[in-house]
Amino acid sequence: MTENAEFKSWMCLICGYIYDEAAGSPDEGIALGTRWEDIPIDWTCPECDARKDDFEMVDHICPVDFEVTWL
Repeated sequence: MTENAEFKSWMCLICGYIYDEAAGSPDEGIALGTRWEDIPIDWTCPECDARKDDFEMVDHICPVDFEVTWL
């Protein structure tokens, strides 16, 4: 993958945790900008211990408490 390719987000299908490539997961030892394919295969979700295979790429993230207001 090229360096200037857009960062993507991956969601755990078990608990909904979002891994954002741009943000990484510093608390888990994964640096900012770490691409999904560069995360070790034995990595697990920091919230529920699901396997990497239990994640799916997501195009658009909308917060659960998001509310549309019309002016």
